[in-house]
Amino acid sequence: MAALEPAGSFKPALLVVDLQEDFCPPEGSLAVPGGREIAPLINTLLSLPFSLKIATKDFHPQDHISFETSHAPPNNRPFESSVNISNPSETSQSHEIPIWPVHCVQGTKGADIIPEIDVAKVDTIMEKGKDRRVEMFSGFADVFGNKSSQATNLDLADRLNSAGITHVFVVGIAGDCCVKCTALDAKKEGFQVCVLEEATRSVDTGEKGWGAAKEEMEKAGIKMTSADGPEVERVKKLP
Repeated sequence: MAALEPAGSFKPALLVVDLQEDFCPPEGSLAVPGGREIAPLINTLLSLPFSLKIATKDFHPQDHISFETSHAPPNNRPFESSVNISNPSETSQSHEIPIWPVHCVQGTKGADIIPEIDVAKVDTIMEKGKDRRVEMFSGFADVFGNKSSQATNLDLADRLNSAGITHVFVVGIAGDCCVKCTALDAKKEGFQVCVLEEATRSVDTGEKGWGAAKEEMEKAGIKMTSADGPEVERVKKLP
């Protein structure tokens, strides 16, 4: 858990979630509508005096369990089919995950952060979803809540705590999936969390997608705010 901070303490981090080629039009295999449109705003945010700036990216092996190519037809239709996976740490536990098109495979262009993002302003790039056996939407843990060096190159909570971070600002793709899961886990880890709405894009922009995601986050105590809101103004005033 994040350490208790003195009243008024403010040391913010920016998490840029999965701004990758395969999640962006026009050629991404799992493209989120408007994904590239948020790059200029995210670059503006990266220019602000956040104490730490981290970009996450999916970094899957070729045979990842969520891929359509890892399952036999007819039960491997992307966006329609699902599969039950076992918890690598406790095989009696299972979790149902969607089947996806092949995406963000290690060593491919699809796994790259889009060139519109100024990665020179990012302190750390975190690779997640590296364990073929398990899905990992959040930057903090897999769908079972496990933190494993097989699945990621970085313990995100440890990195934030080591830097003394108190507040986490989350942006990126997709708002109704990886952004939501990362924000929820950041809150569970004890950080104050803000999601900047206009700096996210979702697969489903309707009430069952982004609408439901916002409701879930707000119920968890996450602040849905704007890049023009008082929270970001507070960042701008930092030395």
